[in-house]
Amino acid sequence: SLYVSEYFSQSAQKLSFYSWYGNAKLFHFHVPEDTVLLRWLLQASRGKGPECTSMEITVHFRHGAPPVINPLGTRFPANATVRPSYNISISLSSAVQNTTFVNVTTPAAGDWFIAAHLPQAAGRIEVKGFSTPCPYMFQADMFVLRLTDMPVLEPGVPMPHTVVSPAKPLHVKVFVPKHAAGMRFQLSSCVTSQQRACTVRVLLGSITLPQSFQRSLTCTGSINCSLALDSPPWEKWLQIMVESLGTANASVSVEMLASFTVCRPGSTSSFLNFISLNQSQAGGRPGAAGSSAPAAGEAPRNVSIPRSSCLQSQPVVREDLDVVSVRYRLLNGPSVPVSSLSPTLLLLNLNTGMDSGGSLVVNLLLNKTSVSLANATVAACVSAASPVLSLNATRNCSTAFSQGYPLSVSTSSAEAMLIVLYPQTDDWFLSLQLLCPKGQGECSSAEAKVTVFAYLTPCFNDCGPYGQCSLLRRHGYLYAGCSCKAGWGGWSCTDDTKAQSVGTQNLATLLLTLSNLMFLPAIAVAVHRFYLVEASVYTYTMFFSTFYHACDQPGVAVLCIMDYDTLQYCDFLGSVVSIWVTILCMARLKKILKYVLFVLGTLLIAMSLQLDRRGVWNMMGPCLFALVIMVTAWVHHGAKRRHCYPSSWKRWVFYLLPGITLAFIAISVYAFMETNENYYYTHSIWHVLVACSVAFLLPPRDKHKKPWAWSQKLTCRYQICQNDREELYAVT
Repeated sequence: SLYVSEYFSQSAQKLSFYSWYGNAKLFHFHVPEDTVLLRWLLQASRGKGPECTSMEITVHFRHGAPPVINPLGTRFPANATVRPSYNISISLSSAVQNTTFVNVTTPAAGDWFIAAHLPQAAGRIEVKGFSTPCPYMFQADMFVLRLTDMPVLEPGVPMPHTVVSPAKPLHVKVFVPKHAAGMRFQLSSCVTSQQRACTVRVLLGSITLPQSFQRSLTCTGSINCSLALDSPPWEKWLQIMVESLGTANASVSVEMLASFTVCRPGSTSSFLNFISLNQSQAGGRPGAAGSSAPAAGEAPRNVSIPRSSCLQSQPVVREDLDVVSVRYRLLNGPSVPVSSLSPTLLLLNLNTGMDSGGSLVVNLLLNKTSVSLANATVAACVSAASPVLSLNATRNCSTAFSQGYPLSVSTSSAEAMLIVLYPQTDDWFLSLQLLCPKGQGECSSAEAKVTVFAYLTPCFNDCGPYGQCSLLRRHGYLYAGCSCKAGWGGWSCTDDTKAQSVGTQNLATLLLTLSNLMFLPAIAVAVHRFYLVEASVYTYTMFFSTFYHACDQPGVAVLCIMDYDTLQYCDFLGSVVSIWVTILCMARLKKILKYVLFVLGTLLIAMSLQLDRRGVWNMMGPCLFALVIMVTAWVHHGAKRRHCYPSSWKRWVFYLLPGITLAFIAISVYAFMETNENYYYTHSIWHVLVACSVAFLLPPRDKHKKPWAWSQKLTCRYQICQNDREELYAVT
């Protein structure tokens, strides 16, 4: 046999602390056919800075679809099927880098996914630029060993083969045809090269993660041994590995035989289905009144469905709606007839390779008037690769190499729903059959009508009122995840263990919005001291900060008067410009220079916010530059007057020092104390402290400016001209 090794690699990704599925970094690989060995090379590394500590990385594996994970231990939605993912942990302690190998023998061909993430996020809101997070990198590479000339076992034809040694097992494959109800594998004539009784082990099927249903068979001596499989995967190659358990220097000769039991489906005429589909889409062609083709909806009722076959296939139309969004429409109507003689089968096509990133929802509704027996039950199974054809014999919904998902409806419980999270890429089948407690003879002539609704959606129930469905991408592969808010959690944001009550949500909204009213004293002080431009900036900031936080709320207490992005940009712009104009106002520059710096600084701040809205230097840069201008101006004023500027100790003690203290406390709260849990009151404190510091820091009005008085504004005959020349004076 000729073995070929292949190597596949993807670029490294920076890991994130886990709070929702979007934090997990996904790797998507495709394992080719006839692969006998798969080896993952997992490389994890961290930075060398002092901020880097020991960390444990969790890596999940799954075949066919992204792994369904639950690191936070939250609840899944009701009726959702969850099977734990296969995962390993990689530790980064003293070593900067860790290399781990994971081997999988006889892996299943097709899509394989790896998801890696760090532990649960701490929840602290970090300001970009104040701290340097430690980079944790992860890269996954894949090595495969593929057999180029794997022998093919033809059904019904005995095939002799030789196992050279225990170290070199024999690999063969057989193709499972469509509608195969069962498979029987037989091994006979097992002898060694030393003419002794042999012992061999046969492994049928491939390994899939997180669950593997590989079948094992041990044969001893020359007697025939066989294994029967129910519902093998349709239209797929089935790998068979035979390994010797004898001595190392002895070869083993065996003879293998594979046979299939084919199930003949019964369904309506394909031609009538095609005519019904065309007429339901186009509404019929004009001038076809004399045609013999039945109208849409009449064909299914006029066709007699034979019940002598082992299954009844119902035609299903796949209708693609959007990305990871598919609706399945039954051609013969939403209701399907279900009997006890043979199962009714529906094909749900999910093999495009782009359907595994959503949620498959199957909803069954029993028409109670259609069931004549009150104690009858309609059993259903949703399975991948092959359908369950023996619902009357076993109700565990198991096929040869997979485990399906059971459903049932009856007159006492007429509705059932199933949610398959991230369904694997394959053909999915829905099998339905009528069961009676006293045996099938009791309901041999009965028939039930079951309405079937099946669809693929990116996020079940669109993540509910407390979640946002986000479409994620890894290279060309798209998948969806729910980002929850207001304390809700879970896969579809249905876990209310830590959810905020409506009262808490209203309190958070009131605190974050009404705390901006503390700008009113600053506005009043600015207007009283004739700083009208500054007062306008504070009014702008108060308005947009109020309505931005009213729109930014995660719960039900939300009010958006504009687009969210527009409100956020205006809030950030007003905040930084308020600090800019306040410090420049304290510098006591000439009017023309002050207003030029106002306009120029505002334009530059608007540009920098457009480039990086959350960067710390968008706020710190204008603040530092304005402080340099203010200190330079104060030094200049002090040198001119030959004493400290401002010269009044009262100005320092009662205004400047309290204002500077409030500003430093506000920056500390904003940069180091905010978390996701305390955001609504710590950020409200930030609003109050900043607004109060502005009121303290604004300088007094110019000496030549008279207080606001209507008697001075309403002059008659003549008025005394005053000199508006800029003067240097001591601030008292």
